[in-house]
Amino acid sequence: MSLFKALRRHPITERQRALTHRLAALLLAHPDERLLADLPMLREAAEELPDPPRADLLGLIEWLESTPPPELAERYVETFDLRRRSCLHLTYYAHGDTRNRGAALLAFSNAYRRAGFLLDEDELPDHLCVVLEFAATVDPDSGTRLLNRYRAGLELLCLALRDADSPYLGAVSAINATLPPKSDRLNDTVSRLVAEGPPAEEVGLAPFPPPETRSVHS
Repeated sequence: MSLFKALRRHPITERQRALTHRLAALLLAHPDERLLADLPMLREAAEELPDPPRADLLGLIEWLESTPPPELAERYVETFDLRRRSCLHLTYYAHGDTRNRGAALLAFSNAYRRAGFLLDEDELPDHLCVVLEFAATVDPDSGTRLLNRYRAGLELLCLALRDADSPYLGAVSAINATLPPKSDRLNDTVSRLVAEGPPAEEVGLAPFPPPETRSVHS
C-alpha cells in the first residue's frame, strides 16, 4: 500500500497531522524563554488533538511547565547535543558520517528547494524540527514522505529516548502516531541498525559537517 493510501485510511485528519507536526517541531526546539512563554498556547492547541498524539504532547508540555529553566536547558543539551544515539538529524541513523549521508542531505535540500522553502545557512536539512516545520506549514505531502522515508531514524530516536527515560519521547511518539503503522520491513531495518549502529566512515560529508559542528533549528 502506498504512503498516501495509508494516510487516507489513518484516523488522524490532515489538519490534525499538520498540527501535531507543528507542535512537535516547537516542543523539540531548545527550551528558551519564547518557548516557555508559549506553552499555555501550545497546551490549548494540543487539547484539540485525538489520543494519540494528544497525551504524548501534553505530557511533554507538563514537564516543560513544571521544570526550572536551567534544568530544562541542561537536559536538552545532554539529550540531543551530547548523545549521538538521540541526535535530531534523521539521516545520521542510517548513514552515519559517510558519503551516503551527504547524498541523503541533498535529497532533503532538493525537496525544500522545489517547494520554495529556504533554510538558514546554519541549519542542516535533515534536522527533525526543520522537517516537521516543512511538513506542517509548507508541503505536507513532501514533508510526510521525508518523515516516512526516514521512519527507522524516528524509531531509533524513540528507543534512545525511552532508554534515557526522557520526557522528549512524547514528541517523537506523537510524530509516529501521525504515520502509517510499522511494517515488518521497518521493524527489520530498525533491528539491523540497533545491532550494527550507523556506518563509521568519517569522510564525504562536504559541504555538510557532522551535527556537532552546526547549530540546530530553534
